[in-house]
Amino acid sequence: MKKNLLGYTLPQMTEEFVALGQTKYRAKQVYAWVYQKRVLSFAEMTDISKDFRATLERDYCLDLPKIFTRQDSSDGTIKLLLEMEDGAKVETVLMPYNYGDAICVSSQVGCNMGCAFCASGLHRRTRNLTAAEMMGEVLVMDQLLSQWGRRVTHIVVMGTGEPFDNYDNVLSFVKAANDQSGLSIGARHITVSTCGLVDGIRKYGKEGIQINLAISLHAPNDEIRNQIMPISKGYPMDKLMEAVKDYEENAGRRVTFEYILLAGLNDSLAHADELADLIHRYQIFAYVNLIPYNEVAEKPYRRSSMKQVKAFADRLMKRGVNTTVRKEFGGDIDAACGQLRSKVLKEGQE
Repeated sequence: MKKNLLGYTLPQMTEEFVALGQTKYRAKQVYAWVYQKRVLSFAEMTDISKDFRATLERDYCLDLPKIFTRQDSSDGTIKLLLEMEDGAKVETVLMPYNYGDAICVSSQVGCNMGCAFCASGLHRRTRNLTAAEMMGEVLVMDQLLSQWGRRVTHIVVMGTGEPFDNYDNVLSFVKAANDQSGLSIGARHITVSTCGLVDGIRKYGKEGIQINLAISLHAPNDEIRNQIMPISKGYPMDKLMEAVKDYEENAGRRVTFEYILLAGLNDSLAHADELADLIHRYQIFAYVNLIPYNEVAEKPYRRSSMKQVKAFADRLMKRGVNTTVRKEFGGDIDAACGQLRSKVLKEGQE
């Protein structure tokens, strides 16, 4: 099979080409064609010798995923179900903010984390996505945005899958996205989210990169977290918080705690106080991002009222915890992570 050069970091591409007897400069040329000029055909790379273009055509490709299904929301959200070369399907979502266009990238086909409230876990992981496939998610969305003179400006690796369960491919992807010769998206505009793989958090903190880290917490204690996130049984709260503290000290960066509010389960003011106590006890300088729940038909959980969401946020702020409430997108389409893929797979079985 041909190697897909999308998602290669510039050092990786340089190493690949030097092994073929080419100069280091050749990798910079190809990188510029792909990311600055958005040319995905070797034949159009006119400043590269015909002989090397023939080698590239024979052994490499720059193939993008195909759009299998597209949903457009009245609020400007675009949700795509993309089909990979082997027929695997993954979701990616474009969320338009007033500061730019953010894309939510999937890192795996299906998910094994089994979070009780999440549609992604309705279908188990079948494989990891390659760095090229994740980059393909961004470039396909960029092609759609180009008709309005726009490009993806922010990336969150927060779609289907656990990024730290696909660590090397995710790191290659975000480094290529951040590289000034690549997508040139600032490190502060890229976020990798984990449900709490402690070893991955510690490793990530030592990478020497400024790309953001988010922790899907969703509970203030082990009792509730064990109910909704099986990962918590292997990595209880004390181990998770110690790893987060180590990350902050090694990386010099604050984390964001993602917290989905589920009515009657984790959304009381007592839970807000418990969350604030937890953060203060470990002296973690974190942000908390409260997420109104997108209900999933197959799941028993219900969203908290916006009055309760606001009260929860206000209590955290009064307790000295920097808190935001995530803007909602795609309420009139299959907005929840994994929802569209699950719907299409279910229809295909019926």
